[in-house]
Amino acid sequence: MKTLYMVGGPMGAGKTAVCRELQKRLDRCVFLDGDWCWDSSPFQVTEETKAMVTENICFLLNQFLRCPAYDHVVFCWVLHRQEILDGLLSRLNTCRVRAVSLVCSEEALRHRLEEDIRDGKRLPDVIKRSMDYLPLYWDLSTRRLDTTSLTPAQAAEQIIAWR
Repeated sequence: MKTLYMVGGPMGAGKTAVCRELQKRLDRCVFLDGDWCWDSSPFQVTEETKAMVTENICFLLNQFLRCPAYDHVVFCWVLHRQEILDGLLSRLNTCRVRAVSLVCSEEALRHRLEEDIRDGKRLPDVIKRSMDYLPLYWDLSTRRLDTTSLTPAQAAEQIIAWR
């Protein structure tokens, strides 16, 4: 049976970096970042765009889950509410699911985001949004991994070890 790794967390917690490490370590693996499914300018969050991104994500994940070339599918997105996670899972083909929420200290999160802002990778408003999201991960039915002191490689190794 195929394994789907669903990795959530606030912006700056390390989702993309950890998923890239998972992709390197898992044999026959494909990676999808949910943000790629609605990378638009201007970025708009409306009922229509939310429905579209969900449809895009489910279509791509199901294609990967059906494809015999892959044994592992790695997916990351903010995934800050249980209904988002459940809604996606309800539309996916049968698979083993490993749902993980990456969290870190507020200090580490702020430092990482400020670095990204300085490097031109993010806009300043990300700090407040990310800080607001951080406590929401404690209410989800996922395993939580504190990435405060972990490299992406160490976090990926811990996720793999949780089998």
